[in-house]
Amino acid sequence: MNILVTGANGQLGKEIQTIYDNYSGDKDQFFFTDIDELNVTELKPLNKFVKKNSISVIINCAAYTNVDQAEDEEKIAFLVNELAVKNLTAAALENDVKIIHLSTDYVFNGENYKPYKETDPVNPVSVYGKSKLAGEQKILETQTGIIIRTSWLYSSFGKNFVKTIEKLAREREELKVVFDQVGSPTYARDLAKTIMKIVFSPLTPECYGIYHFSNEGVCSWYDLAKEIISLQDISCNIEPIESKDFPTKAPRPHYSVLNKSKIKRVFKLDVPHWKDSLQEMMSTLK
Repeated sequence: MNILVTGANGQLGKEIQTIYDNYSGDKDQFFFTDIDELNVTELKPLNKFVKKNSISVIINCAAYTNVDQAEDEEKIAFLVNELAVKNLTAAALENDVKIIHLSTDYVFNGENYKPYKETDPVNPVSVYGKSKLAGEQKILETQTGIIIRTSWLYSSFGKNFVKTIEKLAREREELKVVFDQVGSPTYARDLAKTIMKIVFSPLTPECYGIYHFSNEGVCSWYDLAKEIISLQDISCNIEPIESKDFPTKAPRPHYSVLNKSKIKRVFKLDVPHWKDSLQEMMSTLK
């Protein structure tokens, strides 16, 4: 089986590169590409690449993820998060390819009071969320594969909240972090393992559709920051503040906990608690 991973230089793509050998066999070949090797916003070269390399599965990690900047760069956000996905589905339909596409908790408005199920109404409140929802719809319209919504992604690779807090806490005596935004952190390596398990499962059209994945448990950004400095034994005071005291260009969902019952049932997953996964990742930084 030949597997294409787009956006391979991002957090998730890097984690897949770290672990894929543990899941693949001698006859499996992975193609890790990013924009320099394969621009998925251009259909002709994408389709040519898929044909030439007899791709069976595409794992689409390519995305525009700068939530605040997307408010000013709406066209670029939709180019990457919608048009590129449309191109991927066109290539998939022409070449009998299955897609595993990554999406986000930001497709919800955050006004729920219990974990979001895949069937709950979507209503994104930011350009980023709207562009990711538009990409989801391209997959659903063409029935070309699986959508995995995730939340609060972090890794030892790239830029993310966990690494930023760890760095700033070593430089400052106090940090202010919002406590009224609640969700579930996701260690990108746990998500990568889940994707590998799905890739090497019997992927039939009955499996297609939307799934939610994050680590188990619930916390605020404040709780997460406190846990980070505790694990790293950093002396820094973390002060809880409200979102209104830390204004951002793009609004964030105040509650975006994801219900993972479906993905655990269908693919028989055991999902680690966020504190355990955070400890595992932080040990790599040490």
